Formats: sequence, C-alpha cells, structure tokens
Amino acid sequence: MAITRREFIRSSALATATAAMGQAEPSSAGELPPTQAGRPARQLVFPYGAVYFRKSNPPAEDWARDHQTAARVGMNIFRHWFMWSAVEIAPGRYNWDGYDRMMDLAAANGIAVVIAALDTCAPEWAFRKYAHARYLASDGSVTNSAISESCAIGGFPGLCLDNPDTHAAAEGFLTALVERYRGHPALYAYDLWNENTMNGGSPQRMHCYCEGTKAKLREWLRARYGSLEKTSAAWRRYGYESWDDVEPPRSFSGYPDSLDWLQFRIDNAYNLQAWRAKLFRRLDPRHLITAHGVAGTLEDLPSAAHNEWRSAALVDVWGLTWIAARKGDEPWKQFQAVDLVRAGARGKPFWHAEAEGGPLWMQPQVIGRPRDDGRIPDPEDVRLWNLISCAAGAKGILYCRWRPLLDGPLFGAFGPFAMDGSVTPQAEMAGRVARWANANPDLWKSQPVKGDVGLPFVPESEIFNYVQQGRTAYYSESIRGAYRAFFDSNIQADFVAIDNIGEYKLIYLPYPVMLSSGTAAKLRKYVEDGGLLVSEGLPAYFGNGGHVAPTQPTYGLSELFGARQSYVEFTPDISDGLMLEVHGSQIYGRYFRQEYELRGARAAGHYSNGHVAAVENTFGKGRALLMGSFPGAGYSLHHAPATRALFAGFLQMAGVVPRLSIDDNSIQARLHQGAGGSYLWVVNQTRSDRQVRISLAGAAGFKSAEDLWGKRQAAVDGRQITVEVGARDAAVLSLRT
Repeated sequence: MAITRREFIRSSALATATAAMGQAEPSSAGELPPTQAGRPARQLVFPYGAVYFRKSNPPAEDWARDHQTAARVGMNIFRHWFMWSAVEIAPGRYNWDGYDRMMDLAAANGIAVVIAALDTCAPEWAFRKYAHARYLASDGSVTNSAISESCAIGGFPGLCLDNPDTHAAAEGFLTALVERYRGHPALYAYDLWNENTMNGGSPQRMHCYCEGTKAKLREWLRARYGSLEKTSAAWRRYGYESWDDVEPPRSFSGYPDSLDWLQFRIDNAYNLQAWRAKLFRRLDPRHLITAHGVAGTLEDLPSAAHNEWRSAALVDVWGLTWIAARKGDEPWKQFQAVDLVRAGARGKPFWHAEAEGGPLWMQPQVIGRPRDDGRIPDPEDVRLWNLISCAAGAKGILYCRWRPLLDGPLFGAFGPFAMDGSVTPQAEMAGRVARWANANPDLWKSQPVKGDVGLPFVPESEIFNYVQQGRTAYYSESIRGAYRAFFDSNIQADFVAIDNIGEYKLIYLPYPVMLSSGTAAKLRKYVEDGGLLVSEGLPAYFGNGGHVAPTQPTYGLSELFGARQSYVEFTPDISDGLMLEVHGSQIYGRYFRQEYELRGARAAGHYSNGHVAAVENTFGKGRALLMGSFPGAGYSLHHAPATRALFAGFLQMAGVVPRLSIDDNSIQARLHQGAGGSYLWVVNQTRSDRQVRISLAGAAGFKSAEDLWGKRQAAVDGRQITVEVGARDAAVLSLRT
C-alpha cells in the first residue's frame, strides 16, 4: 500500500524523535521482540566460517572446490554479500546468478548461510532515476556511484533512503531477496546492516542535506519541541516564519542546533535499522536477524551512529568487526572491543562477525608499524585472536574473507586461506579451532561473569566532544584509558548503559563534560541508593543544549559531590603533564583542570599549589569521589603505576572483592558460569610460556580442572588454580566441584 511523502516522513520522525528526548538513550530504545516463530531447522553449536561471495570474488570455477574445502576443514557457515547494485540490474529485473549457486553449494556441503542484505549500494540506473537522492554534503558536493574497496563492485555508498521513492525501491529489492531464499535449506540468518555505519561524513563534509533528509529533520524537531516557536527558541534562530526555513547546520558554530542535528542523524539511522528488522521479521519470522558493527561506540557515535546498545536491541544476534592489523595488537585492545560488544548485547549471543586471518598490505593503518603488530598473522596469532574473543564471550567467529580478494586496494587481505583457495597454516589453525569449538557444546552455554566495576557510556558526552573539538578523542581516550587502568591489574571493567548502572556497586564515570539533566538525575539516584560513583572532572559543565551554568557543577551535582568549582582551566594543548594527588597517589590528569571549594565534602586530593583537586562525599546511602581532571586519559598517555594502583584501590573503597586475582598481570583470566558449568579462560598474549596462579573469590571451592583446549595439567587447591599456558595461547579450564 502506497504512503504519501508526509506520512513516510512523519512516521519515521516520530519513531526516532522519542529516543532523542533528554539526550540520554535508554539501553532498550527501539527494542524489537526476537524472532518468534521458531528457528532454522539446523542449529549450529558454534558458528565458524567466513564471508565468501562478494560477486566479483572468488572466481566461479573455484566455488565448488572452496565449499568442499571449507566443510572438510571444519567450517560450518558462510556469509555472502547480496548487493542491491549487483542484483537489480534494471527496475524490477533481478539477476540472481551466482547467488542461487552459493545457496545450493552450501546446502550440498552442510554449510549454513547468512545473507548479508546490502541496500547501501544502489544500482547504476537508480543513481540516474533518483538523482535527487544522491548524498548531498554540507559543502554542496554530490556523491556519485563508486566502486567499493571491499568487494570491487559499484553503487557505493548508495542513495539517501530519507526519500520515499528510493526507500520504496530499496524495500522492493529486500522483499524480492527474502521471498526468493526464505525457504532455502541452507539459510540460517540475515545480516541487515554491514558494520552498522551511516554515511555521516566529517565535520568539514557532513551528509545528508537533500530535501528528503531536511523534511525528516523538520518532522523530528516538530516531534521533539512541539512547535516552530519552541524550535526557534531552542536553536537561537528567531527568524523562522515557516518550517521550510529550518535548515540543518552546516558547521558546529552553535551548540543546540549542532547537537540536535547529530542526534537526529543517529536516531534516523536506527529508524532505518528498525525498518529493515521489521520488514524481514514480517516476511520471514523463521530465521535469525543479525547485524554487526565495528566496536566503534566510544569514538564514532556522532559520525557513524555506532551504538552497541541500540544496535543489539534490534536483532537476535549482534557482533563486531575487529581487525588487529587496523587497530594494533596491544593486549588490552581486542578484549576492550569484545567487552564493549558484549555489554551492548545485554545477554544476547554475539559473534566476532569479521575477524582477521591473513595479512593487510599497503593500507594507511599499517604503514610504519612492526610486522608482528597484526600486519602479517601467523597461525599462533589466529589461535590467540580466536581465543581472546571467546574468552570475552563471543559465540561465533567468521573471517571477513575466506580467501582474499583479487581486485582493488584490499587485494590479498585478511583471508586465512591462500589467494588460490589452498589451505595455509593459518587456515589449518582456523579449522582446528572450528572443530574444537563445535566438539564442546556445553562450553558455550555459560557466559562471562559480571565485571567488578562499571564504566558508564554517556552518549551526550561523546557527541558534545565531537561538536566542540571536531573529534571524539578526549572522550574515547578517557573511557578507554580508564578501562585499561583496570585491565592492567586484571580487573574486569564492564561498559554499561546509564540506565543499568544500578547493577554495579562501583562505577567510574569518564569525561562527563556534558551531561543532560536526565543523566545527572540518574547519577544522583545511583549514589542515593548506595552506589559508589568515582567521577572525572567538570561533570555537567555543559548541560542541556550545551549551556554552561554560572555555578558549577549543576543539576544537583554540587550537593551530590558536596563541593563547588572554585577555578577552572581549559588548556588541553599544554596539559599532557598535568598532575594531581588523589588519596595520596600522584597521578596524571589531562585536558582540563577544575579546583573545588568544600560544601560538605572532605578534601581527597590536591594540586601542587595546594588547592583542592579531589573531593569525597557521602550522599544518601552511597558515596561519591570527584577528581578535577581526567585520569583515564592520563593513563592512556602515561600508563603510570600510581594511577593503576589508585584505580585498583577504588574496589576497596566500594567493598568489592575482585572475582579473580592472578599472580602475573601480563596474563588475562576470565571466569564463565552458567548452564554449561564453570570455566576459567586463561590467555597468554606474551611470547613465552607462563605458569600462573589464579585465585577465585567466594566460599565454595573446586576439586579439579580439565584444560579443554591445550590439554595442559592444572593443579586445583580449592579456590586456587595453577596452570602453565603456552606463548600466544590459552588454557580453557573446566572447573569441577
């Protein structure tokens, strides 16, 4: 049934504006019920495989042999890119060549298929027919069809689906796709948003300014503020005569309009994800709905709409792309990425949906880095990266290539198999992990235990950092630095949405420079109810709409912390060496400096000039510690032992006993518990064998432990386990009572 342009825009805007009210995003915003009418007839113990078909690659003459090889090695799942630009060759004319054969070959070889439905690449005819829907940038430039480096196929980045005609055309393709394959025996799931990335652009060249997007923005604002007059007042633009006068900002010169523009784009992106999920569930309620991001929530929310919580709420299985060659192979990095995805999944299964199994050549992310920093993986790297993801809770692994592409700048990249499809040592290791994972079904019925401390994700803090600085580095380095300060002491820190902070006795709040009044109220209640809040400096310095209150902190946070600001400095360019004393420890801050006068709190630290740098206060049933700079970002830069010790001491303040401790903090350990039993994952990322002793908190002990992976001997003495772990390897201990 056709809908009018206004009905299309208004229904989309109303759905998205609701999540924007008050800036803070609930963890369940837009959540859809999971697939209801059953599951695929075939269940996989542990999905393990790769992305295989991208139309241009691999060569057709190798398809049958490759499927046989994959099945023989132990892989049980492929994801294929079903691209709008490659399938609908003329309006209403579909060419399914290659895709039909992929599905049939999978069924013949016992391989399940995830259909990656890509409407983010439009056919060439659509760029002509819907020329008004080409992405229009803030600088006036228009985006035309381009070849994707990830598949060597044209039509990227697609057309703006804020226009009803292009939206309907994309829906026609998706409908034809589901109707063709929903009954195929190989079908396992659909992946509906590859890497969950909107085409947002950069502050210098933002998208999209087409008439369709402008119309949706105006309806979003109408739903948010209720009237043109209230929108005018909020945006400080007092000459609006009609809604047609409202234009998206083309720079970040003003805070209220810029913040709203970014929040609208985020909400709009998730409205499109919800549309896809509802469409597929209506057309095929039997099969799983999946999607995957890039674990980019802490840096790319404003520019690309990455948000683990909002994404995972809309699917049955969530996941991530994580490539060490692009990110670096430091011990904390992959754990941090997978922990972030697990936090957003909120108990749903998630996969390492695009993993690295082969080298990356000549790309800017690798230039100048050592060869062993993820650039040229060996079998031990493949083994280690797989086991890290599983230790952090992943329930499936797919490589972003089964074999490397033969075309484009990403030639030769990422695949564990050779460019001709032959089996490499890396592929042999992948097969070993695949067979092992599927031979241990009980292992995947248990989950990582809850961490010892929560790191709240506050969207408005990150978005404001982007508006004010043109990038999100201050926010991301603060929260990741805090994560690392705990990680380096083998303390499991969990990322947590602001609505779920009550699940933790201790939370550490990084870079709270902008807080909405709603977020501030939730923090107050958390402490009133008995929690311990440790906060970095300048909390809510910028409030709703980016407004600065004359007295700091605002929104009742002065009472919460028992102090007021007496002095502040914004000197990030000369503050990398800023130091402050907190609880007797000399630690590094960074970026900004805030000093305090006491209003009921006690001084908990000082700057070198003797002024108060930290305060501690009792509020309701709980306590709050406020530090006047950003120790998380300071640790990110300096890795100072004093900061690490201070962070470990926060657990003692909260009366939190770590779930486990280890006598060698170069080794990581994670405890999993659940229906499958108790398991201790011990990961050695160093390049030498290590013998370690892990102590588990709690009254009950264990009698024995069996290493399911490496078959190493483990000694058990109640709550203490001693095991030797090989270099770049892990032990997976099944604990028996």
